[in-house]
Amino acid sequence: MITKEDVLKAQDNWAQAIVEIGSFKDNQSACEKITTKLLDELYAFYQGDILFKPTKASAFQFRPDKVAALSYFIGNNSSFPEDIGFALQPWTHVRFDNTGFLLKERSALAMGNYYFTDLNGGETKVEYTFAYRKDDAGKLKIELHHSSIPYAPAT
Repeated sequence: MITKEDVLKAQDNWAQAIVEIGSFKDNQSACEKITTKLLDELYAFYQGDILFKPTKASAFQFRPDKVAALSYFIGNNSSFPEDIGFALQPWTHVRFDNTGFLLKERSALAMGNYYFTDLNGGETKVEYTFAYRKDDAGKLKIELHHSSIPYAPAT
């Protein structure tokens, strides 16, 4: 059975990787290496496509494969001209505020908000839903990643 602690550890690993990517924003090859590691270690691309709907994407709002996900996180891909590299902000901290979990034997869902802290201490609130699958080695891998900016009613 996947536990809440398993999910929290996966979230912490994801948050640390996002911060690490941004710390190398001036070194494209290092960013590519770290982001590829993030995608290999934390996402289920080894199974094929996943369901990935990143926050700041509109022209290409769904990113099912590793190349498209890599572009979202670090940009520099002419096939996705809107990508400026979300992880290159850079962010100094990422904090998950989970609303709830659905835990099963080999899969888990987590939903809530996560907060990205920029260099000036400002926080960006983003809504998220992640689905995890336990691989054969017992590690959680993200197979669904959906995030969006909270709704702001017209004033």
